[in-house]
Amino acid sequence: MKQGVLLPYRVRLLLADGHSCYRPRRTGERKRKSVRGCIVGPDIAVLSVVLVKQGDGEIAGLTDNVLPKRLGPKRATKIKRFFNLNKEDDVRKYVVRREVTPKKEGSEAGIPRRAPKIQPPPHLKSLVRRRTEHQKEQKAEYDAMLAKRVAEKKAKVAAIKAAHHKPTTA
Repeated sequence: MKQGVLLPYRVRLLLADGHSCYRPRRTGERKRKSVRGCIVGPDIAVLSVVLVKQGDGEIAGLTDNVLPKRLGPKRATKIKRFFNLNKEDDVRKYVVRREVTPKKEGSEAGIPRRAPKIQPPPHLKSLVRRRTEHQKEQKAEYDAMLAKRVAEKKAKVAAIKAAHHKPTTA
């Protein structure tokens, strides 16, 4: 359904760059495409609709019953904001759980409830900073150990050369 085509059936339009319902493959390309008008008719099977504002009357099956929130926030800071919690409150108690129908009919464990895994708040900058500092410390330790080993090897080679080339006095 193309916005602005005031017909309840299909028409073939010449579409170019910038039009909806068309993506050009080359620059300056135009193509004749079949699009349907924006007027709703009995031939429409499904319409995707969002309820923006509720009027005076109730719509049967849509606004007359309130459904519980099926999915809630996952991140700890968003859970705190959603339920207006303090820093001391445990966010794990406030996770929105959903009921899952058991696969086996004879299960007596009751109705299982699933909860999402809570993600920690985003503190990546400090985590990255700590990681890079730790890597720098490890590199400094490694370089010191390597310098020590090289010095030991040089001393060993110098000792062997000195032992082989003793000046003989006769």
